[in-house]
Amino acid sequence: MQTLMTFVSAADQCQYLHDRDWQFEYEIVATATADEYGERLRLGWRRFGHALFKPSCPACSMCRSLRIPVVTFHADRSQKRAWKANDGVLRLVVGTPSETSEKRALFEAFHSYQHDSKGWSNAATDYTEMFVLNPFKTEEWCYYLDDRLIAVGYVDRVDDGLSAIYFYYDPRERHRSLGTFNVLSIVNAARAAPLPYVYLGYYVEGCRSLEYKARFRPHERLEYGRWTLAP
Repeated sequence: MQTLMTFVSAADQCQYLHDRDWQFEYEIVATATADEYGERLRLGWRRFGHALFKPSCPACSMCRSLRIPVVTFHADRSQKRAWKANDGVLRLVVGTPSETSEKRALFEAFHSYQHDSKGWSNAATDYTEMFVLNPFKTEEWCYYLDDRLIAVGYVDRVDDGLSAIYFYYDPRERHRSLGTFNVLSIVNAARAAPLPYVYLGYYVEGCRSLEYKARFRPHERLEYGRWTLAP
């Protein structure tokens, strides 16, 4: 792994729990292998593009990395409904990340909806820097309804699993439970590989945008440096 710089961000209002502040430790890398990143992933790091990061909040430890053990996972009734509604209806194309006007418009529509419905920040985002430029090969998962792109996800394949980096979708299709279907699709891909885990990023109790992750059971959370089965 070739590191260009490391730093800790200034404290700012937390976008997960708005009554708190957050800080992140960052490492900007020029190159890395998927397995090198896998080592960091198991220690609670995440990434967008060439920026690796993990929470470094002095007064809060609510961000917990969450992963699904593929062998023991069982979909609940709601998740089975989401699978049934989309399996065989949507077409999944896995390829190399790229930016197009279609993807950018979908991304902006998703963020606009999340801003209005959940209070997400409306700060400008460099799409290419976040999703297209990566220090190692990343998968882009595009979901089509007939010939219309309705969702896009980014997935890292590391030595012990698949890591869901980010997922966005057409708000007009939210009745399809596309986020749930995407996670179930990643679990199926990990099971077929076979790989033992699916990493879902940070779970934060009290954050509407992240609490859905806890519904995938059984799952493990990174608690004070150890992966433990959640109650």
